[in-house]
Amino acid sequence: MKANPDLSGAWRRAGLWLAAAVLVGGALLSVPAAVRWVRPRGDALADARRAGVIRIGYAVEAPYAFITPEGKVTGESPEIARVVAARLGIPRVIWRLTEFSDLIEGLEARRFDLIAAGMFITPERQERVAFSLPTFQVGPGLLVRKGNPLALHGYRDLLRSGEARVAVLTGSAEESRLLQQGCPEAKLVRVPDVASGRAAVREGQVAALVLSAPTIRWMAQHPLAGLTEMDKPFDDPSAGAAGSKARGGFVFRREETALCEAWNAELARFLGSEAHRRLVSAFGFTEAELLPSPAKPQRAPTP
Repeated sequence: MKANPDLSGAWRRAGLWLAAAVLVGGALLSVPAAVRWVRPRGDALADARRAGVIRIGYAVEAPYAFITPEGKVTGESPEIARVVAARLGIPRVIWRLTEFSDLIEGLEARRFDLIAAGMFITPERQERVAFSLPTFQVGPGLLVRKGNPLALHGYRDLLRSGEARVAVLTGSAEESRLLQQGCPEAKLVRVPDVASGRAAVREGQVAALVLSAPTIRWMAQHPLAGLTEMDKPFDDPSAGAAGSKARGGFVFRREETALCEAWNAELARFLGSEAHRRLVSAFGFTEAELLPSPAKPQRAPTP
């Protein structure tokens, strides 16, 4: 019996649709979950309020952000973030641990809604992302071996010492500052996280680890076998009139103006309060490392 041409064509079309569906489905299944699970474009603030949850990226660098032995994400930035999120009507936070050098890329890829990692505000970063009001102002510090055998007390000593190799966090402001001052690439040892930098000092692979003073102070107060110690925080002569204090805060995608502005409004009400001072003092921040008074909220930059 001759096949019905209409039915035959229908079956062919159905077969093509089925094949396409299999191909598309297979392609979706092959994409890693971390890549698939991204927030679609839209209003992150409205979405977070509606869902009651906001996703925050962070990197481990105590006392800005770290994980307790019990598994809680804490530190200066996460604890302030919890306060602000609650004030915005967002009761729950999903934390996304990310290497420091990948935080901005993860934010741009919409894997989380903001960054809470004590990230310094720099012109280069501001070209890509929007920052909140600054929550601290800190100077640089050095972690050195016990006794500081090479007598390193700042950037100048690091640059002048022919045998002093220095560890820096990949993508950090300290890395940029050393390169700007003419530090040879051969003297830099880039590490993915603070623990790796500390280990490099302890094992003698580098003479020092350069990070912010609060981070170095925290490590010196929690020594490993007494093999490392903090040299005093130092001034950075290359900073000029701006001084050696760096400011940092929360980070947002440039198009998320509603979230950034709402976050800043609540942040301005909290910063400088007695509750804020009590909170950050638990992480070793001194009065000199807090801003004198809350800055006036600013509009997020137009994308």
